[in-house]
Amino acid sequence: MRKIVLSVAFLFVLASSGISLAQCKEWKWPAEPEQKAKAEEKVSLYDDYRKNGEFAKAKPHLDWLLKNTPDLNTSIYINGAEIYDKLAAADKDPVHKNILVDSLLLLHDLRIKYCGEEASVTNRKALMAVKYWANENGKEAYTLGLLDQAFKLSGNNILDGTLIPYMQAVKINKLKLKNLTDEQVMERYDLVQNTLDAKIKVALSQGKQDQVTRYRTWKDDVDKILVTMVKVDCDFVRNNLGPKFKQNPSDIGLAKKIFSFMLQDKCTDDPLWLQAAEEIHKVEKDFGLAKNLGIRYLANENYSKAQGYFKEAVELAPTNADKADIYIYLGAIEAKNGSKASAREIYRQALAADPSKKEAYEKIGDLYYQSFNDCAKKENLADDRLVYLAAYDMYQRAGESKKMNMAKDQFPSKEEIFLVNYSAGQSIRVGCWINETTTIRTRD
Repeated sequence: MRKIVLSVAFLFVLASSGISLAQCKEWKWPAEPEQKAKAEEKVSLYDDYRKNGEFAKAKPHLDWLLKNTPDLNTSIYINGAEIYDKLAAADKDPVHKNILVDSLLLLHDLRIKYCGEEASVTNRKALMAVKYWANENGKEAYTLGLLDQAFKLSGNNILDGTLIPYMQAVKINKLKLKNLTDEQVMERYDLVQNTLDAKIKVALSQGKQDQVTRYRTWKDDVDKILVTMVKVDCDFVRNNLGPKFKQNPSDIGLAKKIFSFMLQDKCTDDPLWLQAAEEIHKVEKDFGLAKNLGIRYLANENYSKAQGYFKEAVELAPTNADKADIYIYLGAIEAKNGSKASAREIYRQALAADPSKKEAYEKIGDLYYQSFNDCAKKENLADDRLVYLAAYDMYQRAGESKKMNMAKDQFPSKEEIFLVNYSAGQSIRVGCWINETTTIRTRD
């Protein structure tokens, strides 16, 4: 115990001694022959023990070098960090372990003091703090502060292995200590996501698709961590992501977040969701997205835009069943525009794509049923009611019994067909735009 305490004490003294910064990539042996020989011996001893995994035996020799030749070479800090890391990981006593971790972190400070490379060494120091202290009582805020400093110094060059641990440290501080506001969480979230975007851009330029895939997976992981800390509902998206998106609508990563978060909170009727979805679709043509955009604009009665997206969806449809679904929507638009013949033709295209799409028969039946006023010549009720017979035929093919009964209630009566010399079971042509053959039946 005493030896460890002394080790920490002299490391602290070195770290605060005020010696000027220097690079130490080249070996800087002591000028005095006796001191040089001693240093060479210590380097040989600590390194042999280190390579053999005897880290406790390596430590005293390393400590001598750190105390007596702190600017000897960068390797004593690199290897020293390994030695203290292994010792800390193996120590079962919490007090001893924390003292070793203290020394491990101070080694990084010494390395910066004597050898420079502040950004990369601070990054490594932060990762060591995460390893041991991210969730250690009393150390959580300190660890997050180190990570903040690492990002400040390294920017987009931050080590990959820092990104997810950073968000996990933010989560610990937010949920355990409750020392972060939602805004402070979002600042760090944006920092990580922007860094990942920058790394993706570089990886794409270098053709490193495996890295691109990994970074995109991490972006999703970061989103998942965020929603455990902050209530990411539609109001949150409007207030926090909306203004940023309006400033840069071509930010597809941000558009995808808006799309996903608002979809989860079921506010796809929001103009912000629509705009985000449209920006995504411009860059990444997708059947599901085109379909959803079409449905949303259809609900908003913007038939022109809905039709445009549905036509794209037909071309992008991965299966005939999907294609048939889209034809149903396109037919509905033609029907709402009053183009019954065009609507029927599109519904027939749906059936051609997927004969099992019985809904198309129902839709055609609706067109026929709603054509009484369009087609009635008002010369006799028997002829005028033929549209309901045609509608019944379509409903029957669709298996819609309720609508079959509805159509049957509008069939001509026995008296009405008698007056024009028709008979039940007779084949007859329905005129007007329908131009279909049906069979005479009566409602009574």
